[in-house]
Amino acid sequence: MPATQGPLQRATLSVQIAGRIRDDILSGAYPPGAQLHEVELALSFGVSRGPLREAMQRLVQEGLLRSAPHRGVFVPELSEDDIRDVFFVRATLEVAAVRRVVASDRRQDIARTIAGIADRMDRVLKAGDRATGGEFDFEFHRTLVDAAGSERLSRTYATVQAETRLCLHRLMGGYRSSRDLADEHHRLARLIAEAPVDAVVEELQRHFGDPTTHLRKAGLAGTGTEPSG
Repeated sequence: MPATQGPLQRATLSVQIAGRIRDDILSGAYPPGAQLHEVELALSFGVSRGPLREAMQRLVQEGLLRSAPHRGVFVPELSEDDIRDVFFVRATLEVAAVRRVVASDRRQDIARTIAGIADRMDRVLKAGDRATGGEFDFEFHRTLVDAAGSERLSRTYATVQAETRLCLHRLMGGYRSSRDLADEHHRLARLIAEAPVDAVVEELQRHFGDPTTHLRKAGLAGTGTEPSG
């Protein structure tokens, strides 16, 4: 029996709502610890609470919201252990992707694709557009993981990358300069094209860095405090 249009429209609405809330969380409009109120959001979007709840549940599954029983739904406040865990899982997934990419007969094509993303990142960062440069950073790594050709790996990585964005708010003071960032992505692309897999993995690990060092540079290690936004 053909699917009816009602459920499809409802699903599409919840996806659109999730996208709007996701953008607000990742832009910092909702700071860590902020509570999202169903009634206010439903009025703001002009929707019923059904699709709104579906959207919020989707974001809970992505790790961008946390549901506290009898309290409500909140933007996560990432602890130092959370940040270290995000770095650990992200590195594990990207290393797995790199090993498959380097072993494939498409490695040079893939390297050219991500090198093109690094070129665009370099141009916008030199123009002072850090926000767009950051988006190209995420696109570079997402494209690399997707090139491994594993739907499950890509799906898992999408969640980790969303949580990585939350980490940026906490680690902002510990990040490297824009110029270093673009140069590192160019170097990764070159290595993926021609270097032995162990050399690529070593460079990728160096690119990620040590989350403890980032926390220290950001002045957050051992403080137990959250940034203001």
